[in-house]
Amino acid sequence: MNAHNAVITGADRGLGFALAEGLLERGWRVFAGSYLPHWPQLAELRERYPDLLVILPLDVSSDASVQAAAAAVEERTRSIDLLINNAGVITDKNEDAIRVPQDYEEIIRLYQVNSLGPVRTSEAFLPLLEHGELKRLCYVSSEAGSIGKAERTAWFAYCMSKAALNRGIRHLFGRLRPDGYTFRLYHPGWMRTYMSGERNAEAELEPSESAAPALDYFLGSTLPWDDKAHAIDEDELVMRDWQGREWPW
Repeated sequence: MNAHNAVITGADRGLGFALAEGLLERGWRVFAGSYLPHWPQLAELRERYPDLLVILPLDVSSDASVQAAAAAVEERTRSIDLLINNAGVITDKNEDAIRVPQDYEEIIRLYQVNSLGPVRTSEAFLPLLEHGELKRLCYVSSEAGSIGKAERTAWFAYCMSKAALNRGIRHLFGRLRPDGYTFRLYHPGWMRTYMSGERNAEAELEPSESAAPALDYFLGSTLPWDDKAHAIDEDELVMRDWQGREWPW
């Protein structure tokens, strides 16, 4: 029996790496998008799973890079079952308030990765997803993109890029759900990751702590936080966090 195939963006470290490791432990073949070729964790993981882990150079802000990655996957398989759009960046620029001069080039950089990256990646891998069994599109978003609930009063680049991502996913959902695609939108919580360039030791969660419920949610058909195993309504697009709580748009 052939392994299921998954593509994960931003898999070098943090949540993406933890998701890749979790899928490999479950016997999946993982195509891991790598933006940091000198970061050692993926290479070490490949030594443990040489037959299941394929490392792909992948910059989700680049059309050419995304297309090349999709072509490299297509050389190895005719289908993928799961696409996890995980790659994301934050800025270390001072965005305290509108009275502070904004760096609009930096804002555009975040849009290219956080908002447009998942769209261009979904587009590029759609032909492979079309032949997969699961046809599942997963997106790592943030409470920062929840217009109805986020309490942030600054960070234009990150908050706006995640709100734009959420809106883009709604477009994709409306178009692709009738064709049998299923969606998962996930807020992973405040994690000890390197999104700002240095590891955030003050955060609440290790990436592995967020990856475990994420994988149960991404792969399952019932809510993993519900003791009564309520089925997920695939015709409703919901953003849930690592504790199963629903976040408004």
